[in-house]
Order: sequence, then structure tokens, then C-alpha cells
Amino acid sequence: MSAGFEDRWGLSAERAWAVAVAAASALLVVGSVVFPRVVYDRFLWRYFWGPVAADGQVAQCAVRPADGGTELLTSSSACADAATAGEIVAYPGYTTVSTLSYVVILLAMLIGVVFLLRRLEIATEFRFFYALFPFMLFGGALRTVEDAGIAAIRAGVEPLIAFPWNALIISPFIYFTVFAITLLCVVGAYALEDRGLVDDYARPLFGAGVVALTASVGYLAYLAVATDYVTFYPQVVGLVLLISTAAAAATWKLIERFEPSVNRGTGFVGFVIIWGHAVDGVANVIGLDWMPALTGTANLVPKHVVNELVVNWTGRLLPESVLAVTGDAWPFLLVKLVAATFVVWVFNGELYEDSPRYTLLLLITVLAVGLGPGTRDMLRATFGI
Repeated sequence: MSAGFEDRWGLSAERAWAVAVAAASALLVVGSVVFPRVVYDRFLWRYFWGPVAADGQVAQCAVRPADGGTELLTSSSACADAATAGEIVAYPGYTTVSTLSYVVILLAMLIGVVFLLRRLEIATEFRFFYALFPFMLFGGALRTVEDAGIAAIRAGVEPLIAFPWNALIISPFIYFTVFAITLLCVVGAYALEDRGLVDDYARPLFGAGVVALTASVGYLAYLAVATDYVTFYPQVVGLVLLISTAAAAATWKLIERFEPSVNRGTGFVGFVIIWGHAVDGVANVIGLDWMPALTGTANLVPKHVVNELVVNWTGRLLPESVLAVTGDAWPFLLVKLVAATFVVWVFNGELYEDSPRYTLLLLITVLAVGLGPGTRDMLRATFGI
């Protein structure tokens, strides 16, 4: 396919990818210069930098004045008034536009990584997937470090990482931060094996991920002991891991009994993917519905578009008497289990045989987009932030 593309257009697939990325970037840069109010203010600022600026400085929203700059508002009513007046307003968190944009960026990055791994002639076996497992947890833990920084600001304490540097661990920039750290560790681990310093790259790579994860969670644990604005609820993390493991195991048993072809292409990797998304679903149920019963504190608020949508629809469809018993976040767990099972079914053996590197990266991505946010939600609830 790539050879045919090169014969027809005179470009290799790698160069075509580089040209497409460069062209898209140039289009945004030129558009921001020529039409700053439309391209930069109403698109780049509103959906990407504005939410980060508001989130990183503990504001209800950020407003983009006509003369440039960023104005932070600390009350919901002021934000509503600004939106009503036709101002460009950005709120912390994800939007539909930013979420879809991240999907496009993620796919472009995946293609680029495939080209890189192909040139390095690495990442063709499932142990590469397992070696990167700690990094998926690390991404969620690192994002929770920023949540702890927000809690520090609200408590009148200087955070570990202040704005604008904390933007590096706020979406979307945290994706690039974690990606860069992971890629550096991957290249380093393979270099150790290539030079004969280790027998297997997977061990130092897995170990590097464990170190990064331990450092992030260790910092949160330190805050729980040394400060008043971070606490520790062991019952939360225990229940999340217990229920998610039980839910994933039950789903796996149903697959093996009624439709074993679903996991034929992935094997145990499929179970890990379902488990990762179960963690995301259970962490949302506990964080959004069970916190008062488990910890005596208020529930957390949804941080992502999909779980917020599910919560809102559940609240509209079910009567108050039912919601009082079941809560409104539990359908999100069902959505995650069904979606993860479907994705596992899509990855059949032929797909891996035809393109092992791309298949592995897609499997890693599928797990990361569930386990990363799930780890963050679990740790937010566990440390009360």
C-alpha cells in the first residue's frame, strides 16, 4: 500500500504524514495571524488554551477580550453574563470540539509513532504492551498531582507547580508530556538491550514506568500526611480495584462462555483492556455517587464529556425516587464494559499479523484512554481532591 502511494505521488508514507502535519500546523499559524479573532480566539484559545488557563488558575471561566489577553472570572454568574453578552468564554474541562480534536491529534501521533518504531525496528510483540502498562497509570497519577495543586491554591498554599508550568500536566498538554517521557524511556530501554547491558528491554522499561508512577502517587501520599487539603480514603481505592476486577472478570467469563471468538485475537491483553475501562467506570460511580456514604464528603463532579453526558441523561430519564437509590453514574460503567468488549472483538488475529506495530499501539491507546482517566478519577476520590 505504501509502495503504491509512493509510486503514485512521489512521496513515501512517512513524508506524506510529515507534509500533512506540517500543512495543518502552518494553516493554524497563518490563520491565527491573518484572522486572529476567528482562528486563534474562537478556536485555539476557546477550546484549548482558555480552558487550561482557567483550570490552572482556579477560575470558573476565562474570557478573551477583543484586545487580547485573558480575563479570569471567579463566579458562575459572571461567566454566564459574559457568555450572554457574546464574549468568547472558555470553561475548565473538555468540550465536544476539543475532544474530537484530541482524537484527530491522537491518530496523527499514532501514525507518526508507527513510522518511528518501524525505523527503529522495535515493538512487534505483546510484551511491549505489558511493559508500557505502568505508564498508563502514571498519566492519570500525574494529572492528579495537578488536581492537588488546585486544592493547594484553594487552601491558600503555593502549589508544587504554578501556572503557567502546570499547563504541562493539564489536558491537552499532558498528553504530549507523558508521551515524551514514555518515548524517552522506550528508546532508552531498547538502547540498553542493543548495547548488551540488559537481556530484555521490557524489564527496564517496565521499571521506569513504575518509578514514575511511584513518584507521582508518593507525592500525593506525602500531601495526605503533611497537609490539610489532601486526605486519604483507603476504602475508596480498595472498592474501585475490587469492583472493577470483579466486573472485568464477570465480563470475561461471559465472553468465554457465549462468544469466545471475541478474545481470540488479543488473549489476556483483552482482559487487561476491559479491566482498565472497568476501573474508569467504577471510579466514576464511586466518585460521583458514593462519596458521601464512603467518606462523609461531597461527591466529585464529572471531568469528561462522555461521563457528564451519561450522568445528565440518566438524571433526565430516571425518576428521583430511583436515582436516590441507584445514583446517576452507574450506566457509565455499563457503557465502558460494552465499548471495551466491542473494541477487543475488533482486534482479531489477522489485524495483528498484518500490522503488529500499529495493532499494538492501538491496543495501548485503547487501554490508555480508559485507564488514564480512570486512574485520575480513582486517585481524586482516594485523596479527596
